[in-house]
Amino acid sequence: MLDQFSRTRLLLGADAMEQLKNSRVAVFGIGGVGGYVCEGLVRSGVGHFDLIDDDKVCLTNLNRQIIATRKTVGRYKTEVMKERMTDINPDVEVTVHNCFFLPETADSFRFDDYDYVVDAVDTVTAKIELVMKCREKGVPIISSMGAGNKLDAGAFKVADIYKTTMCPLAKVMRHELKKRGVRKLKVVYSEEKPTRPLEDMSISCRSNCICPPGTQHKCTERRDIPGSVAFVPSVAGLIIAGEVVKDLIRDQR
Repeated sequence: MLDQFSRTRLLLGADAMEQLKNSRVAVFGIGGVGGYVCEGLVRSGVGHFDLIDDDKVCLTNLNRQIIATRKTVGRYKTEVMKERMTDINPDVEVTVHNCFFLPETADSFRFDDYDYVVDAVDTVTAKIELVMKCREKGVPIISSMGAGNKLDAGAFKVADIYKTTMCPLAKVMRHELKKRGVRKLKVVYSEEKPTRPLEDMSISCRSNCICPPGTQHKCTERRDIPGSVAFVPSVAGLIIAGEVVKDLIRDQR
């Protein structure tokens, strides 16, 4: 019988589709990368999700984030993403967590329940804690490295963190993971040299903040505010989604 996943089933097979339907994926960070991860996974038939982010849609997100429209500005990204996912697949189960993942909040999450974790957060502290929790619980994880200040969507690679080049975030992550005895981590990174953003204070979030009321972690708190375009983080997110699907169904084909 035909259904919304019929075309996918032609390639993956019934057993793989059943595996995806029964899988639970936690996506930490529902931004330019994480939003497209969710999009790719729900359209692939993954049946259960946890979405973690404390951010709200901002006007400056409209240039790159799939959940960002004029109508969604000011709303929690997790809740907008959940609505979109249930519009795509009414049977999907989505649990939202409107919070910022930190070492002190890590124990609030049931990592034992996750079949896969996607790290699409921005801070090194949160990324390291996610890797350590997944290592402790034996949960597979894939991490997104820097997608900001990039213009070449074709420069992304999938690799182990210790085989990455050029990416400044990956360099910091390698150093921190090595100190903690972590010997491998699957990542998506770009080999493109970052472009330096223009120093134009007339459009800077530092002097013209328009974050929605109630935003807990504003751009003005960040050390650097990267530039971004529509076609780079989206590609990174879809590459990650593809890797998650392949890993989840590896034994079913």
